[in-house]
Amino acid sequence: MPAATESILVRSVNWLGDAVMTTPALHRLRQARRGARITLLSPEKLAGLWEGQPFLDELLTFSASENIWQLGRRLRERKFTVGLAFPNSIRSALELWLAGIPRRIGVPRTGRSLLLTQMVLPRAAALEMRKRPVRDIRRRIQHDEAATRYPATAHHVHHYLHLAAALGALPEPMAPSIDVSEETMEAVRGKFGLARAAGRPWFGLNPGAEYGPAKRWPAERFVAAARVLRERTHCRWMVFGGAGDIALTETISADITRATGEPPLNLAGRTSLRELAAVLKICDLVLTNDTGPMHLAAAVGAPVIAIFGSTSPELTGPVFSARAQVVRCDAPCAPCFRRECPIDLRCLRGIETDQVVAAALDCFKVSPG
Repeated sequence: MPAATESILVRSVNWLGDAVMTTPALHRLRQARRGARITLLSPEKLAGLWEGQPFLDELLTFSASENIWQLGRRLRERKFTVGLAFPNSIRSALELWLAGIPRRIGVPRTGRSLLLTQMVLPRAAALEMRKRPVRDIRRRIQHDEAATRYPATAHHVHHYLHLAAALGALPEPMAPSIDVSEETMEAVRGKFGLARAAGRPWFGLNPGAEYGPAKRWPAERFVAAARVLRERTHCRWMVFGGAGDIALTETISADITRATGEPPLNLAGRTSLRELAAVLKICDLVLTNDTGPMHLAAAVGAPVIAIFGSTSPELTGPVFSARAQVVRCDAPCAPCFRRECPIDLRCLRGIETDQVVAAALDCFKVSPG
């Protein structure tokens, strides 16, 4: 049993989807270090994700306006005994060093290895996402090569578990999970009027993708799928997105209104991260691109239909959730990991509305509640 005075600082990753994928490692770390105090250092924008999570004793955040020297001084006052860096960046290792933490753990990289006291070599099965060169994309299409598929052991969840194993955590995978309190659920139901009407289910639609257009299924197909699913299930729709997605969600909401005769509830730009987790949990089905909210929806237990284009579900998909299904096509160039498609977006245009509707109906049919 670790000493009660052991104080572990875990440096969080910076993006929502990646953060959700670290939750299995944090759960395993809590199991392994029950006597330790575990503090997470997170970007301020992700604070709502971590509130009330059972694997943490404390959350510290930093803002974009706080420089690394200021942060280092603030952390040094806390006298942490162990630091674990989830990101592979120089900055995350430098933060642990400036904090004066005697044991600093992370993956070795050029420019940061000297800042660590314990280096964790990457797993043999680890794969990094590298953008496919345009010439390679064109060659694969010309020769009609098979789409690239990766082993399940390459999923990024395993990377974070591997890092936590340096502190005795079990490396066995588990589904990412985020707790949402009933108090938060009730507050969100009241704020947005989400009481179930006459037994009608709530379906969520997340048509954006901050990474870029190569991860966005065409808007008109989302609308077509929404129309058919409403006809088949009598669902009500809510639409999600960040502040940058407002124009897109307004257009899609107007099109869904014309197609179904009923306006969806457009929540783009209207929810905090904590509220987003709650409304996703309320959903009886979430139809989404590969985005941070996709990971969050699966982690709170919502049934999810995840559409993949330029990225790989074997590496970053909701593969550990029993209530999630992935829809993709076998384009020779996929995955290319590019933000914008240099050709004709065939990886997404090859996914027909009927495929998505069938997957959604199957997922909704088998989902309890």
